[in-house]
Amino acid sequence: MRHANKVSARRRFALACLSGLVLANASLGQATAASAACDKPLYLTLDTGHMAVAPWMAQVLQRQQVKVTFFAAHEPTREGDGSLGQHWASWWAERGREGHEFASHTLDHVYWRADVPGSEPRFEVRPSAGPNSGQTSRMSEAQYCDQIRAADQRLAQLTGKPSLPMFRAPGGKTSPALLAAAQRCGYRHVAWAPAGFLGDELPSDKFSNQFLRDKALRDIRSGDILMAHLGIWSRKEVWATGVLEPLIVGLKAKGFCFRTLRDHPDYAAWVADHPH
Repeated sequence: MRHANKVSARRRFALACLSGLVLANASLGQATAASAACDKPLYLTLDTGHMAVAPWMAQVLQRQQVKVTFFAAHEPTREGDGSLGQHWASWWAERGREGHEFASHTLDHVYWRADVPGSEPRFEVRPSAGPNSGQTSRMSEAQYCDQIRAADQRLAQLTGKPSLPMFRAPGGKTSPALLAAAQRCGYRHVAWAPAGFLGDELPSDKFSNQFLRDKALRDIRSGDILMAHLGIWSRKEVWATGVLEPLIVGLKAKGFCFRTLRDHPDYAAWVADHPH
């Protein structure tokens, strides 16, 4: 009897394992099918800002099951000690657990202004955050790379996962020399599609939320990289609460799907070749 019970227990265990394997394979198949069905991908990217709308935006992304790529700098915020400060640490950690991707926006949100003539790459810059905020100065290639790397490393600490080997220059302002310098230290630049500029930086008295939402739904095309922010100081009509979710819903209704830049055809090989 005891032997029969042992055999029965083994059979139940084997059946349970088999059942689990079948379910796992089914889930993998569904995920693969979902990926294959995504023939109109979009790549939503979010740059840091004052962060007041960040908790709300995260809820929208979770509710809509949309994964994005965050480009982060340590910018001043409405509350807390800056967008990459300890106040926001748990927020970033949660985004890491949700499966989003992350990349550098330069630690001090450093705007490129001009190339400096000379035998070595140097750049005239103006940070909008950090100890030199608002001051025009010059940076060597190594110093600019340090700015990219510092935000990258801070993001990895906060999110618990390696950042992508990419960066976005504040304002999208670059030069060929700046892009070459960044690539030499392991970072590709990511801009956005013309229709992907979602307009949250524009004055709301001239560009209402409804106008921006309708324009995006009309103009966005498959493969576009989209860009918005985690809060813009100057805009009076809050873009995030008025546009983000209706835009996502509307784009899904038109057959679009959302992917992170890890899967973008222009960057996938670079990511694979430059692991952090």
